[in-house]
Amino acid sequence: MPSPTADIGLIGLAVMGENLVLNMESHGFTCAVYNRDTAKVDAFVNGRGAGKKFVGAGNLKDFVASIKRPRKIMMMVKAGKPVDDVIDQVSPLLEKGDILIDGGNTHFPDSARRMHALAAKGLRFVGSGVSGGEEGALKGPSIMPGGDASAWEELKPIFQSIAAKVKDTDGKEAACCDWVGPEGSGHFVKMVHNGIEYGDMQLICEVYNLLKDLTGMAPADMSQVFTKWNKGVLDSYLIEITADILAFTDPETKQPMVDVILDTAGQKGTGKWTVDSATDNGVPLTLVAEAVFSRCLSAQKAERVEAAKVLAGPTVTKVTDKDQFIADVEMALYAAKIVSYAQGYALMAAQAKANGWTLNNGGIALMWRGGCIIRSAFLGKIKEAFDKNPALVNLMVDPYFAAELGKAQAGWRRAVGAAAANGIPLPAISSALAYYDGYRTARLPANLLQAQRDFFGAHTYERLDKPRGQFFHTNWTGRGGNTTSNSYNV
Repeated sequence: MPSPTADIGLIGLAVMGENLVLNMESHGFTCAVYNRDTAKVDAFVNGRGAGKKFVGAGNLKDFVASIKRPRKIMMMVKAGKPVDDVIDQVSPLLEKGDILIDGGNTHFPDSARRMHALAAKGLRFVGSGVSGGEEGALKGPSIMPGGDASAWEELKPIFQSIAAKVKDTDGKEAACCDWVGPEGSGHFVKMVHNGIEYGDMQLICEVYNLLKDLTGMAPADMSQVFTKWNKGVLDSYLIEITADILAFTDPETKQPMVDVILDTAGQKGTGKWTVDSATDNGVPLTLVAEAVFSRCLSAQKAERVEAAKVLAGPTVTKVTDKDQFIADVEMALYAAKIVSYAQGYALMAAQAKANGWTLNNGGIALMWRGGCIIRSAFLGKIKEAFDKNPALVNLMVDPYFAAELGKAQAGWRRAVGAAAANGIPLPAISSALAYYDGYRTARLPANLLQAQRDFFGAHTYERLDKPRGQFFHTNWTGRGGNTTSNSYNV
């Protein structure tokens, strides 16, 4: 058998897998490739990979034998059982110290489970989030690896070579890839990234709806607005591609492409996982939750069409000062975006505490600065905030972001008010405003809620005039006793 020649191996030649190995090869690495459908291996090696440093394998045994030790094998397969199936097939062929990397959109508890199970066999496991889509995978993605820390020095030269590059706050070039932490932390951070992505996309859709209904602007005109916004505080990949989408004409109907697309959104589950994690940790991730539920509501197309015939709403009145309204909408989008990231970082802090992880929040912002779907100039300010104060409890109270929210809130409130008056749904933007107002309110009406809980269920309450941690019960009706329910917090 010939000597191993490949620096790394990849299993799964779908869109992301193909482009990742092309990226690796272009940076000087020899890559072994394998796919369950071996015809794909031949097609790739003789097609896009022709004349390049690829080692195609027709079976797993030859694939493993072609990789230098310690073997580094990246799996780009569908999350869930397919990952376990590949691990079961390939792990018996590996030797102590070899490394398996899951680069798919895996639920982070699965990565933790797999790391511990493989460690018991002497194998190293890394769960790595990869963001950037097809183009990012080929030209430079954001990569978020976590798991067995001893594997990082082996993977670092490859991963940091192929990752997107940005200027750090010190002006030096930095790779959008660094070690995240133990167990499933890499996939957890990627999951939160995807949740924020859900939120950003929903915010943009709500702004599009506002501009369409209250200004009467055509998509091409809105494209110019988004292009202008992309040169300011909203400079980001999603704003950029939205401008392109709105300017695109359907070649068949010659209508704006966005106007011929059905208004039902799909989702693959990472947004739901993010919301599930938030409820598990008691973190109010309201904006991402609304983004997830908005996709669910969009899927109820037939019901909405029928409801539109019977449910009344106000008559829509176009704005009289279009320029001012566009400026207000820009501030609403900007402020809500700050809230979305604040909630996302609060979730990461809570999950890290629950799992005993140490996450570098500034480093995560840097990893998201380039390559990934939520990349934006805005993330540089987030990195600065956490670099100045690693213990920052909420991004909104950072001096820079607190000031930005203060400047944006007048326009934000006017935009939300105009939407409510005209019956235009703004679930994410308005929930962001409600969270902002709730977070800055020193005394919320939860005192009444606790009284209600104690009245009907003897759930007890704390008192303003007593130390925290002491619980009391009132016999509200005179018919109850002194027995109370257990006190607990989610």
